[in-house]
Amino acid sequence: MTRATRRRSRARAAARDPRADLLALWRAAIAAIDPERLIARAVAASRTRATLALGRSRLVRARRRIRVAGAGKAAAAMARAIAAVLPEVEGVVIVPRPAARGSRRAAARGAAARGARRPARIGRIRVLEGEHPVPGRGSFAATRALVRALRRSPEDATVLLLLSGGASALLAMPARGISARDKVRLNRAILEAGLPVSDMNTVRKHVSLVKGGGLLRLAAPREVVTLALSDVVGDDLATIGSGPAVADPTTAADAARALARGVDVRRIPRAVRRLLAAGHAETVKPGDRLLARSYARVVGSNRTARAAAARRARALGYRVVRVAGDLSGPASACGVALARSLPRSPGLPTAVVAGGETVVDARGTRGRGGRSQELALSAARALRGTGWVLLAAGTDGVDGATPAAGAIVDGVTAARAGARAVARALAEHDSHGFFARHGGAFETGPTGTNAMDLVLALHPGSRAAGRLVRRDAVATGGTGGARRWPASRRARGR
Repeated sequence: MTRATRRRSRARAAARDPRADLLALWRAAIAAIDPERLIARAVAASRTRATLALGRSRLVRARRRIRVAGAGKAAAAMARAIAAVLPEVEGVVIVPRPAARGSRRAAARGAAARGARRPARIGRIRVLEGEHPVPGRGSFAATRALVRALRRSPEDATVLLLLSGGASALLAMPARGISARDKVRLNRAILEAGLPVSDMNTVRKHVSLVKGGGLLRLAAPREVVTLALSDVVGDDLATIGSGPAVADPTTAADAARALARGVDVRRIPRAVRRLLAAGHAETVKPGDRLLARSYARVVGSNRTARAAAARRARALGYRVVRVAGDLSGPASACGVALARSLPRSPGLPTAVVAGGETVVDARGTRGRGGRSQELALSAARALRGTGWVLLAAGTDGVDGATPAAGAIVDGVTAARAGARAVARALAEHDSHGFFARHGGAFETGPTGTNAMDLVLALHPGSRAAGRLVRRDAVATGGTGGARRWPASRRARGR
């Protein structure tokens, strides 16, 4: 791009509405982590052979030997990609059972995004449903069916294990000595305590027969190839879906310490405490002979989404700043820190791209919200009076138990609602209630993918900022309700 072209592009960026550009960046990011596209790049087939791309290496296997297993929010889309290339392949995938969230209108949008009825099969691959984020009867029954299908497959089979966000709850089989009820109680306790995902999965692995390499044990002597869409900080394959077919470096003692750090001991089932104290429920460790039959690759992640958003921002004429690393820790603290790190009034149109997965400890409160909405609301106070517009949203289209994916805030959000309203909503962890009353909720419906959360911030440049802030104060003053963005395929950038 020449210097003159760059100047013209930045001039156009300064003249546009940053909110429209935020949506363009969001669409580009979601399109980049479309599960069907990612799997299609990893799996190819000839008349008799299947080729599996595993980074720099490739596995070539007979088509007749391929079987499919999978779990997660993107499992159905990943299975569709496999069925398109290998229509004869059989298997089982587990997906979240549709749940009514929030308003009837939001539930209807979610149903439209998923299709009126989820098919019972995709080609010859069975689609079963489980509960998320806490496993229930559906998850336990579906996992038993998946394991039965694996054990009935030929011993020389190659199992394609398709993992995405939500797999830890959907792929659920309690360890010996622990009841399904114990497992449900434990999952509720660790979720409500707001443990980091890494700690949650350390605990989950050690109370399960399928996590922490457990599925690899159950599938032996069959070969297992994991293709994962990462929803965890650092893209650690041992953490994605709690690592059903890879080595686990953590121990039962680590799991016990994770619980002691963040969960009231009275909420931990006695059977779980006994199991972890005995140390018998150990997972597959590095160096285990089973791992000679295990291959794994991350096919897409939050970094993939961020890179696509950055490319789109540059194409629109913005100078791009990519926040290094993944956002983690308390959502409110992350929102404040990110907002304060933004230049107050950049001379050129500027885009800041960040992502990760924060936490909210909502114990003792009755508020309604999610980590992305809380991050956005906490950022709003630090953005007051600036020309920045910020979007924080979950790439799966869901933020907590609300109909929103996240929220959009700007330099007048806090002033419009008042400092007291912002402080009250943050103290009560009621970010969705705040945005429902004052405007700014970002609703997309389910996107069909999941790679943690995105935070995108745009500034049109110092010359345009004052005009935009004044216009926003007039245009949005006193309005409530959610900003409703196109759902389903349009939200995914198709």
